[in-house]
Amino acid sequence: MNRKIFLAAVIALLIDQTTKIMMNMFIHINEKVIIIKDFFSLYPLENYGAAWSIFNYKVEILIITSIIALVIIYRYMYNFKENKRNNIAFGFIIGGIFGNLIDRIFLGYVRDFLSFKIFNYHYPVFNFADTFIVIGVFLLIIAIIKGEDKNERNSSNRTNAKTP
Repeated sequence: MNRKIFLAAVIALLIDQTTKIMMNMFIHINEKVIIIKDFFSLYPLENYGAAWSIFNYKVEILIITSIIALVIIYRYMYNFKENKRNNIAFGFIIGGIFGNLIDRIFLGYVRDFLSFKIFNYHYPVFNFADTFIVIGVFLLIIAIIKGEDKNERNSSNRTNAKTP
């Protein structure tokens, strides 16, 4: 893993874990602190599942899934063109996965606390790890659309290796 991806992952992980620790220090579980009325509040919850409570109380499956995702990401990230956006994307995804993985391993649940109400819809409560993963995936979608998912260096090496 290159240093830029590693740095982005560490920053994402530190932001995630620091904000979770701060929530534990200052706001009790299930205590809602309204920041912007009818839009945004801090609402610390213990999430025993994944997005929209899938695999609720299946922490072992979620841990294994996270580890598999990290292996797949590591395996394929070098296929992408190396640039600032892709480095940030992979770093954010890796840091976000590790942020939630740490919670699952050591606590048995993920600490969520960001609560939004948008057009009368209460979006599921989430955390910064989730945010970093979503931003990273969005950046990778842009890379794929722009054709930056094919690293010329890697593809030319494969082409040369196949010729006798």
